Amino acid sequence: MAVRFSSTGLVVDGTAASSLALNFLDCVLRGIGQVMLQNNSFAGLLFLIGISYNSPLFAMAVLLGTGVSTGTAILLGADRALVREGLFGFNGGLVAIALLYFLQPTLLTWGCVVFAAACSTIVMAAFLALMGVWKVPALTAPFVFTAFCFFLATARFGRLPSTHLLPTAGLPKAVTVEGTVTASTIAEGLFNGIAQIFFQGNIITGILFAAGLIISSRIAGTMALAGSLAGILVAWAMGAAEPAIHSGAFGFNSALTAIAMGGVFFVPGKRMVICTLIATIATVFVFAAVSAALEPLGIPALTLPFVLVTWLFLFAGPAFPGLQAVTDSNEPATPESGTVIPAA
Repeated sequence: MAVRFSSTGLVVDGTAASSLALNFLDCVLRGIGQVMLQNNSFAGLLFLIGISYNSPLFAMAVLLGTGVSTGTAILLGADRALVREGLFGFNGGLVAIALLYFLQPTLLTWGCVVFAAACSTIVMAAFLALMGVWKVPALTAPFVFTAFCFFLATARFGRLPSTHLLPTAGLPKAVTVEGTVTASTIAEGLFNGIAQIFFQGNIITGILFAAGLIISSRIAGTMALAGSLAGILVAWAMGAAEPAIHSGAFGFNSALTAIAMGGVFFVPGKRMVICTLIATIATVFVFAAVSAALEPLGIPALTLPFVLVTWLFLFAGPAFPGLQAVTDSNEPATPESGTVIPAA
């Protein structure tokens, strides 16, 4: 067995059981990295460490969910290149954390985690076929739709008790400005916004996530920080409640949008910066709108705002010739080199 390190992770040669196990581990770590659109197992490892620091339970969940969804793809004969890039893993990892975040961690819930992670692979395959017609990525849409299904099902399944974190169904209510935003709110909210991408509310976790992004791509790391900050400032200007700003609730979707727009899908340049800024700000409003729209159903917005805004701008991209899309490549790379990391 020959094992070596590349710029994006492990390269394992051989067909022995140990080689297959290491390859699978690398796929799982890349899957965790792909939550933030990074085909990089080093980034995935730092993301996992960051989650473990905040919650060993969620670390177990993301490993299990990513492993199950990746394994399901292999068993069903999915494209090995896509499996290798972690594209069949990240939605399962997010689904697993979401279910254990919003539902009580009973034995039945763990069983649902395994089943939902496997289902996310099927949903991902469907989205790849559907969106592939327009050459637009699925992003985290499979996670969103799978999680929505399970959250809505709790209304009819008495043995899937929710936690107090699942929104209470009701008509949207107007909010008033609550609390005073301070420098501490902004500083902590900046990293909480990145941490919340994995449902983590911990500053150290957010810092570890940012470090993982920078290791994979300096541009992506910069965009994540800028996106989270933009989300905070726009929410503050619009009169969002201070606790929500501090927790990162208005930052994580904007951080993902900024990574996608400025760190993955478009070549750096003036027009990219303009579009990324517009998209990042728009994501804050879409997050507020989607949250209000889903309130009567009692389900959270999750990363749906990021998906909707990024899809919109990717569809609009060809209409703006000066906005240069990153060229696809068989070799994992970053916008720094003008080629794209195969992204969700």
